[in-house]
Amino acid sequence: MLKIGLTGSIGMGKSTASKLFADAGIPVNDSDAVVHDLYAGEAAPLVDAAFPGTMKDGAVDRHELGRQLALDPDGFKRLEAIVHPLVRKREMEFLAQQGAAGADMVLLDIPLLFETGAEERVDVIVVVSTDPQIQRQRVLARPDMTEEKFSMILSRQTPDAEKRRRADYLIDTSHSIAETRERVLEIVADLKTRIAKGDFRNA
Repeated sequence: MLKIGLTGSIGMGKSTASKLFADAGIPVNDSDAVVHDLYAGEAAPLVDAAFPGTMKDGAVDRHELGRQLALDPDGFKRLEAIVHPLVRKREMEFLAQQGAAGADMVLLDIPLLFETGAEERVDVIVVVSTDPQIQRQRVLARPDMTEEKFSMILSRQTPDAEKRRRADYLIDTSHSIAETRERVLEIVADLKTRIAKGDFRNA
């Protein structure tokens, strides 16, 4: 079973690309969605123990957590030590389920793929990118986003140029959704051809 790693910096259009892969029939494991689910369940008390006052009504208050992290950037390491093993466990469960179902390929949507060393767990890397000005416009249009918060997020992400350099496939979302969909379908078709030819014998 071929494992596709999808990544891209904030505001690059990764979520859109992920949905288009799902629309093309590729099973997707969305790390962000998994984190949201964990924050509403098993991770909440663990996060609250490390960051007191961040749990409300049994779930992590992301606004309060963000406020505390802004005051204590070293807290990201504590948070990642809690969350990443739980996300990894869910990913392994997803892979086991899809393997049992006979899927020929799956997509792992991992925002911090390079930053967490997850590139070692995938067979192919797809990077989503766009023009820096388009990225900035998209991100700053989000609710509660500021220049400072945007800069902090970017500082924790591998630079876009480095992601592009390490990509097996690149998706440029600077244009229309239709063009992005066409690119996704091209990648899926190419991967299916390569699987049939035996390019990924160890996948």
